[in-house]
Amino acid sequence: MPRPVLVLSFALVAAIAGLLGVLVGGGGALPVAGGASTPVAGPPSFADVVARVNPAVVHITAIQAGAAERRGATRDHVPGSVRRGEGTGFIVDPEGYILTNHHLVSSPERIRVRLADRREFTATLVGSDASTDLALLKVKASGLPSVKMGDSDQLRVGEWVCAIGNPYRFEHSVTVGVVSSKGRKIYNLSFDSYIQTDAAINPGNSGGPLINAAGEAIGISSAMSVQGQGIGFAVPINMAKDILGPLRTQGRVSRGYLGVQLQDLDPDLRTLVRTREDHGAVVLDVLAGEAGEAAGLKRYDVITEISGQRVDDSDALVRLIAARAPGSTVALSLVRDGRPLRLQARLAERGNADDEEPDPDDPEDWEQDLSAEGDAFGLVTMELTRPMQRELDIPADRRGVVVKEVVGLSPGIDTLAHGDVIVEVDRHPTPRLADYRKALAPLKDGEVAWLFVYRPRPEGTFLAKVEVEKRAAKKPAERKAADARR
Repeated sequence: MPRPVLVLSFALVAAIAGLLGVLVGGGGALPVAGGASTPVAGPPSFADVVARVNPAVVHITAIQAGAAERRGATRDHVPGSVRRGEGTGFIVDPEGYILTNHHLVSSPERIRVRLADRREFTATLVGSDASTDLALLKVKASGLPSVKMGDSDQLRVGEWVCAIGNPYRFEHSVTVGVVSSKGRKIYNLSFDSYIQTDAAINPGNSGGPLINAAGEAIGISSAMSVQGQGIGFAVPINMAKDILGPLRTQGRVSRGYLGVQLQDLDPDLRTLVRTREDHGAVVLDVLAGEAGEAAGLKRYDVITEISGQRVDDSDALVRLIAARAPGSTVALSLVRDGRPLRLQARLAERGNADDEEPDPDDPEDWEQDLSAEGDAFGLVTMELTRPMQRELDIPADRRGVVVKEVVGLSPGIDTLAHGDVIVEVDRHPTPRLADYRKALAPLKDGEVAWLFVYRPRPEGTFLAKVEVEKRAAKKPAERKAADARR
């Protein structure tokens, strides 16, 4: 091979080898015009943002005199005892209005606020709302630095955020992370819509701002997970913006109330409630004496609009109703067994029942022999006896068969538990075992069924989507023996 050709070949091989080294190893950068290289983007610097926002973040101390202390399973008031709580807040109005968490300042006798410039003030609790865990304080000062509130609806999962607070008395600590998720529910199924973040949130961060890269507050740090690291929660700032006016003028938030229990509409549920709608909230239960009952709502109604506003799911319906004043009238557009219907409802006022802790689930001695043979759902069931109904205070319209044991592995069966009462199967009432077995008889292997279930302790109702177990056919003698055991 002539020398010029040989040199050219070696040069070409070297160039290809160099290119492959870059692409496979990933350790270099391909040259671009002008000799510049494309930089790899990293997390944004929050230094400038923190410098602007930090002066508006405050340290809050709440003092309770004669506080209740837990002794065993009871609470006793100990004379002369003092309970001290510490957390964070941030100024949202230069005239001294401070946003923080309800759980930090819900019942203190004295609230002290220390600003970033070390000035201290006694604060007044202007208003508080347990449903959203938000509270508004006021100090006698003006011309204070404040935090601009952003739009939490525009927040995206994966976006960088920064939390500022006073964890463990380490004042004005800054942690950085990303938005891990949105719409998380922790305590209150009706109103919770927490932002989840891996920015470190610890005791003392409560009430502090969660800041985006533009320096806007998009959340209020509120909770942390004790089971894992990097799991913190913040109340969306838009929720705070919606109630700041009522907190400031009335000291509380007055919300409309329909008095129904709801379930989201999913594709499998459409067949059960006989609708083709792809949006709406299914009425699961209508509370006696409340606005929904007076309006004529019934179980399995699908509410699709509230006074012309689309209802996407049960959360949207709760928000739309809660935004209305108690005593106001709303138009309900719904589908009942495939037929469109319009009703008028005069709203009541939502109480604080959501904030009460449920009674503990006491163990029950059923005094029954359990069979290892489950039914088509993988359940062992029994009749609801009258003594059991009286003891558990089960309403007459909640009669059904009682779950003794869950022995199956079918999808959805894990939502049921010992002591649950199955009131309906695919909308067929099952007050006795004979009715329950009759409802199961036509179901085929792998078919989906909907169970309307009443749980006595803690009291509640829900729909369980359960798949029929796929089983090998039994011989007649085996079926007879299994039925006898049940």
